[in-house]
Amino acid sequence: MYHMQKKGLLAVPAILVLFMFLGSGGLMAEEFPSKPITVIIPFGAGGSHDLNARVFTSVIPTYLGQPMVVKLMPGASGQKATAAAIKAKPDGYTLLFTHNFIDQLQQHVENLPYDSLADLVTVWKLNDSQPLLFIRSDAPWESLPDLMEYGRKNPRKLVFTNSGKWGASFTPGAMLFAHAGVQVKFVPYKGGAPSRRAVLAGDGDFTFGRPSHILSDLRAGKLRILAVAGGSRLEEFPEVPSFKELGYPETGSVMDRIIMVRRDTPAERIEKLRAAFSSLYEDKTFKRLMKQLAENMAFMDGAEYEQLRATQSDQYAKLVKQLTEQ
Repeated sequence: MYHMQKKGLLAVPAILVLFMFLGSGGLMAEEFPSKPITVIIPFGAGGSHDLNARVFTSVIPTYLGQPMVVKLMPGASGQKATAAAIKAKPDGYTLLFTHNFIDQLQQHVENLPYDSLADLVTVWKLNDSQPLLFIRSDAPWESLPDLMEYGRKNPRKLVFTNSGKWGASFTPGAMLFAHAGVQVKFVPYKGGAPSRRAVLAGDGDFTFGRPSHILSDLRAGKLRILAVAGGSRLEEFPEVPSFKELGYPETGSVMDRIIMVRRDTPAERIEKLRAAFSSLYEDKTFKRLMKQLAENMAFMDGAEYEQLRATQSDQYAKLVKQLTEQ
């Protein structure tokens, strides 16, 4: 009897262990997300990525049930943030909010310690943006042809502040000046906001920016737009001519804002993130806030955008070869 009782007593923990093991399936397959998600941004505060992120992170908790926390990580032309996202756990709790120049172009001009095309996958393309070439409102140039003419007559006198080599403002500028045969002085900053502030302070003559992060200065009369770096005029600024109509190259100048995650993240988590971003585009608050930023909502599902990444990367490789040979 004693032995039977002892055996029974010993069996209880075994049953509990089995119960806990079976129950742990719920823990191992816990509902995602069960904690806040970090969104790493490769730029400083006040730039267009920061402003766009503040919008989607304020609305998306409605569809995910957890907050998204923005983490600004400027440095090394986006490499610092990209490396951090690639080194993070592949659990869907660390996202990278970057753009196509860092993701698809940078590998063709620098030896990187990672392969973003292989290491990361697209969750969502939030929107795209044609950069605006702007100057201080009291600058002497009335048009882009005026600015270019001054640059031809005064080599390296024009100071072009930008967000770093082959970044979102550097690339359209490099294309423009290579095409026009104009030599300017390139001065890099850690993002679009610092390069804009440099122009406002008189430390630079011009730069490129996005509607969202120059809108307040435009309304205050501090800045003036000379051209849209793309193929068409913008609805928000119908009076501003495009590169195409002025006879300058348009290809490769549009910036895609993309949300990335480690490629080896569980597929079901990636799909849940994609579904949450998809829901934003029917959300009235999201639409209203994006309109206030003067940003478009030309979104693309991550799976669809993935089909473009390799193609665009090949196009950038040709572009870099063309510019470096001039």
